[in-house]
Amino acid sequence: MLYYLSAFEEFFGPLRILQYITFRTFSAAGTAFLLSLLFGPGVIRALRRLKVGQQVRREHVEALHETFHGKKQGTPTMGGVLILLAVTLSTLLWAVPTNGYVLMVLATMLFMGGIGFLDDYQKVTRRQSKGLSARGKVVLQSIWIFVVLAALLWWEPSSHHAKQLMVPFFKDPVIRDMGIIAAFLFLYFVMVGASNAVNLTDGLDGLAVGCSGSVALAYLVMAYVAGHVGFATYLQIPYIAASGELTVFCGALLGACLGFLWFNCHPARVFMGDTGSLALGGAIAMVAICIKQELVLIIVGGVFVMEAMSVLLQVGSFKLTGRRIFRCSPIHHHFELLEKERAEREKRDVEVVETMIVTRFWILSIIFALMGVATLKIR
Repeated sequence: MLYYLSAFEEFFGPLRILQYITFRTFSAAGTAFLLSLLFGPGVIRALRRLKVGQQVRREHVEALHETFHGKKQGTPTMGGVLILLAVTLSTLLWAVPTNGYVLMVLATMLFMGGIGFLDDYQKVTRRQSKGLSARGKVVLQSIWIFVVLAALLWWEPSSHHAKQLMVPFFKDPVIRDMGIIAAFLFLYFVMVGASNAVNLTDGLDGLAVGCSGSVALAYLVMAYVAGHVGFATYLQIPYIAASGELTVFCGALLGACLGFLWFNCHPARVFMGDTGSLALGGAIAMVAICIKQELVLIIVGGVFVMEAMSVLLQVGSFKLTGRRIFRCSPIHHHFELLEKERAEREKRDVEVVETMIVTRFWILSIIFALMGVATLKIR
């Protein structure tokens, strides 16, 4: 919105700076961070008054519940509304609000966050860890993905790229026209896979939001490059006209993640819930779809892929052989159990185990993000 003030630069020269995406990206990140800090305490108090507390599952790993997770029972959840608020306000303030890509990504984030909100609401009202049915989620997500695909095909700047399949390390599309059905299935795989993977990662204080921040930063770089004709031509990646404004959105997303982490770090004062995790995954996936870097998400979101694959392998192995590969899944709980036992053997403080696991996963997430950005140069 502030971008339009640059039209008055002839009356006040410094307003010219609002034309630059880089300035507005840094401003969006700072604004989202400050909004999170400003509204965070109020959101937490409101959630406490509404008695929106986390329902902790204990049936799978009793040892983790007794030592770590049992203490989190009743901690306010649905804190993802804070992320949605900060990102939306900051993006509308600093990005060009009429940009089609910005509108699609914002709408996707809010819609996926809405699905997560319904899921969290049912968990809270029923006082159990199960919320919206899997079938209900599939139907709602499918409807939205159909809307997204229709918008991408209808809007002229994106219609040329919507059905193309880009693969990392290849400068030209591997498939130039997948067809509508294949394109729908591909978008479904990307968006549902990303949102569910972030959801599975959200099991330790600060884990999911910290990893989401590094992924947002990586896609900030990629969105800027994809929307800059000079850089895109030099790096031989698809130039997506008008997609540069997604850099501002990614900046707002990064700032909101850091702001939420302020309250979500161990010991967490609030959890994002499915409201936040589904919204983050959906938003990141939609940015990747818009700039045709969908499969790079497998590299950039390496931690999320590890978490999702650990669950798939665990369930598949148990159903086929009756044996479990990991002590517990998702994989962060496996390492949590191992480090807990090691700390007890070495007579170290068990309370720091969760922070240790989260920090190490953050390190991995940063490495994966750098690797993903590096693929832009390898063609």
